[in-house]
Amino acid sequence: MDHSVPTQPSSATTAGPIIRRPLQEEVATRLRDLVTQGIIPAGARLNEVALCAQLGVSRTPLREAVRMLAGEGLVELVPARGAVVRRLTLKDVADSLAVLKSLEALAARLACTEGSDAGIAAIEAMHDAMIACYASNDRLAYFKLNQGIHASIVALPGNATLVWAHDAIQSRMKHIRFIGNAGPQKWAGAVAEHGEMIRCLKARDAEGLVAILQLHLDRTYERVKDLI
Repeated sequence: MDHSVPTQPSSATTAGPIIRRPLQEEVATRLRDLVTQGIIPAGARLNEVALCAQLGVSRTPLREAVRMLAGEGLVELVPARGAVVRRLTLKDVADSLAVLKSLEALAARLACTEGSDAGIAAIEAMHDAMIACYASNDRLAYFKLNQGIHASIVALPGNATLVWAHDAIQSRMKHIRFIGNAGPQKWAGAVAEHGEMIRCLKARDAEGLVAILQLHLDRTYERVKDLI
């Protein structure tokens, strides 16, 4: 049986081959989105029967997808309970953001000195797409592009160890980062900060980029602390 599914082409795609990926990866994406948005809340057990019915899949790809999310730190495999969405404490969030600040500061300096013009242009294009999602009030698509921008800045210098360390923390923070945009004022503030990031990156202003990334992460904590 072919356990792969075609991905949907983006609105900008007019032609080209259909890209197929394993079913468990598609299921993992859908589960990740449910956790990110809080539809499956922190501390909740993943109900296999209900999720199989909801997603229209058998238990095998669902279990493989759950193992993928466990590897990312989004869920925990708890004896006698099964898979449970990881619950982060306020200290967990503060500690994670403190480490992200250091990693993104290092990445910003390296990106401004070593990043290619093409790489910076690609990040600017991602930012433009994110702004379009903001304008259309598409929070999930906005969030994915937002996180892609952070990941792409970190990846720009080509330091695989830095990418690995950053991704390990970002992966388990998805819901926390998502709720940081709850409410129009918080969301508008985050958008403005991203605009400044792009300006500094294009100018290769390393210290300016460090400053806005660190301010952005400090404000992320302020945006989410009362929601945890």
